[in-house]
Amino acid sequence: MLNSRLTYSVNIVERFVKYNRVYKVVAAKNEIDMSTGSLPKLIIRFVIPQMLSGMLQLLYNAADTIVVGRYVGSTALAAVGSTGSLTNLIINLFVGLSVGASVAVAQYYGAKDYKNVSQTVHTAMGISIIFGVIASIIGISMAEIFLRYMGTPEEVLPYSAIYMRIYFAGMPASMVFNFGSSILRAVGDTKRPFIFLSISGLLNVILNLVFVLDFNMGVAGVAFSTIIAQFLSAVLVVLSLLKSEGSYRLIIREIRIYKDKLLKMMRIGIPAGLQGSIFSISNVLIQSSVNSFGELAMAGNTAAANIDGLIYIACNSFYHASLSFTGQNVGAKKYGRINRILGICVTYAIIIGSILGVLSYVFGETLLGFFSPDNAEVIKYGMIRLSIMGLTYFLCGVMETLVGSLRGMGASILPMLISVMGVVGIRVGWVYTFFAWNRTLRMLYISYPASWIVTSVAHFICFIIVKKNLVAKAKLNPEPDREPEHYVV
Repeated sequence: MLNSRLTYSVNIVERFVKYNRVYKVVAAKNEIDMSTGSLPKLIIRFVIPQMLSGMLQLLYNAADTIVVGRYVGSTALAAVGSTGSLTNLIINLFVGLSVGASVAVAQYYGAKDYKNVSQTVHTAMGISIIFGVIASIIGISMAEIFLRYMGTPEEVLPYSAIYMRIYFAGMPASMVFNFGSSILRAVGDTKRPFIFLSISGLLNVILNLVFVLDFNMGVAGVAFSTIIAQFLSAVLVVLSLLKSEGSYRLIIREIRIYKDKLLKMMRIGIPAGLQGSIFSISNVLIQSSVNSFGELAMAGNTAAANIDGLIYIACNSFYHASLSFTGQNVGAKKYGRINRILGICVTYAIIIGSILGVLSYVFGETLLGFFSPDNAEVIKYGMIRLSIMGLTYFLCGVMETLVGSLRGMGASILPMLISVMGVVGIRVGWVYTFFAWNRTLRMLYISYPASWIVTSVAHFICFIIVKKNLVAKAKLNPEPDREPEHYVV
């Protein structure tokens, strides 16, 4: 009996050791040294899982709208869609700090400063929980007030408020996943976040159908399925960091706020978050203008936004690539690669964005039919949006990629100011001028490509200046090469 128990225990230990070895090999293969090797190949290797992750997440979010549109009705569809710009307004400031964490980790990782990588990781995971709780409190307590301010129609308001309150109850999990995946991206690992989203997203779809069809929960059902899936993805990303080997491994008992790391993250992250939140203000204004056309226009806009959102996600993947690749190369002091990183990312964003834009327009009516079958008015309104935004979303990809490069070089205030003046200024001004003179949805949507073009030009000029100053500063104040620290946790 004793021998059998001993043999059983030895087998368990052997399996555990074998599993950990395999996991560590897989984790190591997922990392990318972005300061050496062929940039086109490395960028594609980084971007494909990142792009698939974003598209998968959007598709699972689209499942919410498809389920409510098909099985609950256009009122519920409008309710789910009308909360998007508002929730982004609240959470973008906090999520912006995850951008700061990603840049800090990438720069330290590129410089092989592994001790500071570890401290940044533990600081980031600590503040993700704190900010998640704060965002939850704001969203839950202020939901109806914000929705009324947006001019949400009375027949839609109760459903929108329910969805928003439940959604924000899961915000701590959402923040943990965002910060955790930003850490993995900084070291080149985009595969594991993709796997985690695949698992949690599948659960989301299953729960959508169960809660809506079997339990008749309507809007509340899709909201509950979303936050359950968010908690699962948060658990998976935390487990991956706990199991990771080396400097970015997470140790629960060592989670604390390192002041200097927090300040570094805030220096980059707060402007990024403010930019996102201010962007959302302009989107809230535009959503309010869409609301003025009625429930069917809101439903059509919601459905189309889920389709052209796929184009945005694809193009936005090159933002993350330019940010992480630039950050690591700045840390490694390989400034000559920065221009090539930007050029490759912009080219890819234009090609992918253009192809997806044409496809979204050509198959637009069919795709919109999935959201609201047998409702020609909803499809008509959705096609108006796709004809403008779907075909020009590659311009947004160019703008975002330029911003990623600037943030990777450590610039944060300047791109924020340019974006606010270029994007928000043009869109808000457009609503009160061109749209006021010609109150059509088509005229309203043209404000987007107009703002992307102007802002991209300004960001490119900013890129030239920041890059020049970065290189000049490095020549004046050369830092000694840092020996890699064998920092094992």
